[in-house]
Amino acid sequence: MSDDSHSERYKAGMAVRRQVLGDAHVDRASAQMTEFDADFQTFITEGAWGSVWARPHFTKRERSIVTIALLAALGHDEEVAMHVRATRNTGATKDDIREALLHVAVYAGVPAANHAFKIVKRAYEEMEKA
Repeated sequence: MSDDSHSERYKAGMAVRRQVLGDAHVDRASAQMTEFDADFQTFITEGAWGSVWARPHFTKRERSIVTIALLAALGHDEEVAMHVRATRNTGATKDDIREALLHVAVYAGVPAANHAFKIVKRAYEEMEKA
């Protein structure tokens, strides 16, 4: 489906998705898309990126912090790492993420935060090598 045939929310979402995750990541995800998951990709681009991330109240830095905390609390390791890598584009700092993970420890449990700290440390190590 060409970008011209998508909704305005999709187009706004794709623009934000590219700003946050970077063109290389989005291009890889798009290249891996099949007919099977095309509707899902449209859904997350419109919903997560076009309806939430594109809203003006929070900055991208603030959304990044909240997103990482929520993903950590839920134990979504790959998504935590992806959003930590995205902090290059959102402006969320290591200090921001450390504070968010401390909140995870209090409100979602020490095991969730402990695991998230491991994921985040690994992501930062990989980013420093790149």
